[in-house]
Amino acid sequence: MCFFFCLCFCTVLLSLLSAKAQTEMKRVVGDNATLPCHHQFWQSNGQTLDIEWLLQKPNVKQRVIITFFNNEVYTNDNHASRLSFAGDYLNGDASLLISDLQLSDSGQYHCKVKTGGKYHWSGVTLIVLVKPSKPRCWMEGRLLEGSDVKLSCKSSDGSDPIRYKWERVLEKGKSVGKLPTLALIDLKNPEVVTLRNLTQDSSGLYRCSASNDVGEENCIIEVTMQYVRGMGVVAGAVVGVSFGVLLLILIIWLVFRKKEKKKYEEEETPNEIREDAEAPKAKLVKPNSLSSSRSGSSRSGASSTQSMVHNSVPRAQRPRPPPAVTALKENGQPHGFPQSPPAYTQVVPKTPEPPNTPKFRPPLPPVVLGIQPGVMVPAQSKAFQTV
Repeated sequence: MCFFFCLCFCTVLLSLLSAKAQTEMKRVVGDNATLPCHHQFWQSNGQTLDIEWLLQKPNVKQRVIITFFNNEVYTNDNHASRLSFAGDYLNGDASLLISDLQLSDSGQYHCKVKTGGKYHWSGVTLIVLVKPSKPRCWMEGRLLEGSDVKLSCKSSDGSDPIRYKWERVLEKGKSVGKLPTLALIDLKNPEVVTLRNLTQDSSGLYRCSASNDVGEENCIIEVTMQYVRGMGVVAGAVVGVSFGVLLLILIIWLVFRKKEKKKYEEEETPNEIREDAEAPKAKLVKPNSLSSSRSGSSRSGASSTQSMVHNSVPRAQRPRPPPAVTALKENGQPHGFPQSPPAYTQVVPKTPEPPNTPKFRPPLPPVVLGIQPGVMVPAQSKAFQTV
């Protein structure tokens, strides 16, 4: 009696659990999914069998997507090509097959089997996920010894949550090692890792993996150190380049300045005398020759005058000149003075003066000239100073 009671209790409990069973299934977009539904109702003894699959989404009214009624299968127009019964639904297998899954297929599916007033319920929660797309890796910072570099990666598509993980690739991808000791991982953004105080040991390959419940993808980036001799070299290079640029600007300015000055001189030159006028040439004349020429001219003038006077005065009345005058006429200089040595002096020509109008001098006493008073004697011509 007790055994029979326990068996009945277990049967009822199993039936209740099967009626309320809920399973969860995760699939990837593009795959096929089979939602299980098994019952113990067979179409026999003239009883009808009705099968319905219903879809329930958050904040959306429940709707029928496929049904078997009156020996006919009916499907929703939106899912007609992708929905079908996966097994022999008339003999206990009313599982649903969904082909080419899409994100919109996610939701709670309920299977209801009815025959002769008896019901069988089962439910499946389908979660359609998107596999992470291949992430993109990039680097920010300068690959210089002692500096910091930030490594980042990101998948453009994929169902949340997406988990990121950075690793170091050793021996050309054959093994994976830990990140450098000074590497810093941002817990809020695990897709970002900072390599601090770079050294030669920091060089190598780094891999970022992006994964979720349905798949995983990764990308690889290479870190190569660049060596610099020191900050002094960098500063010197910067100063040298700056000085070169300034020098080039100065040279260009000087060239333009010189061109402008040359152009200005060419414009002003026609208004100026380019060369000084040549000074008139001077001749060197001996003082004795000049004095002799002067004395000769004066003697010729005096002789002509005296001849005129002598011709007009009787020979007996002509007075003799004093001895000093006679000596002066013969030697060209006063008696008793030493004769000066011959020398050359430069005579600068002067601008020709207009001819002087002959003037009459008052007559000298008859004793000096040896003529009688009242006789007019023409003035002696002035000797030329320049030749």
